[in-house]
Amino acid sequence: MARRRKGRDISGWLVVDKPAGISSNAVVNKVRWAMQAKKAGHAGTLDPEATGVLAVALGEATKTVPYVTDALKAYVFTVRLGEATNTDDAEGEVTARSDARPSDDEIKEALHQFVGEIQQIPPQFSAVKIDGERAYKRARAGEEIEIAPRPLWVEELVMLDRPDADHVTLEMTCGKGGYVRAIARDLGQALGCHGHVRELRRIWSGPFKADEGLSYAQIEEMAQTEALDAHLLPLETGLADLPSAPVTPENAAKLRNGNPAMVITSDLDYGDEAWAALDGRAVAVGVYKAGELHPSRVFNT
Repeated sequence: MARRRKGRDISGWLVVDKPAGISSNAVVNKVRWAMQAKKAGHAGTLDPEATGVLAVALGEATKTVPYVTDALKAYVFTVRLGEATNTDDAEGEVTARSDARPSDDEIKEALHQFVGEIQQIPPQFSAVKIDGERAYKRARAGEEIEIAPRPLWVEELVMLDRPDADHVTLEMTCGKGGYVRAIARDLGQALGCHGHVRELRRIWSGPFKADEGLSYAQIEEMAQTEALDAHLLPLETGLADLPSAPVTPENAAKLRNGNPAMVITSDLDYGDEAWAALDGRAVAVGVYKAGELHPSRVFNT
């Protein structure tokens, strides 16, 4: 018999402004404890030294995580020019140096090649699996790993500031699976001067914004109180990029049992993915076909 998880049946999203020096999983564990929740997960890992928005899903909201991880997200980051590291960030060992320093115009011109549908090779120290093992584990063992390029959609990449000759601050909006460290590495190569990420902050991810998130200290201060509960966003927030369709109570019951049911809509086309709403609350996510929603995920709230 499976052991029943301890904790509250609580569902929703808590937005955290992650500090540097802590892993994304540690933040999730802290939120789970602070909310006394049975289940929690996050929508997109941040490196330990990165800061910014980390959206933590609780309970039934974990079923909406894929729709947030698939959404666009934005980063502000500073590239250290003139040095390459084995981790492509400031935590690694310097592997190459250059005295060359590009001009502002040369940087802006080079950024164009990293916009649109690009092919990106993830860093050696990344969570990408190679033959069933995480790349960073093999890299730590001293192996040189060959990682295949992966497609990435970059919506925008712009220069925000040039604090000095050695640094440039950029803002990037991209899709799922992007490595900012790889952008810094490849930009340095394109400019002929090497480069790595010095600082990294995710400013928004899908519907969630860093400046609307709670700090780690605030979560600790309000842990296991109603004050923290007041910051919980509804699970429907994670479905912001999907259209919704109203449903009657009778058809909501059908959907909750995993069966197709009629929804009320004039805006959906055959094959569209959408979520059914009863009094504004999510019942299920599915595919719309000829007046019916065929559920793929059902919410037990």
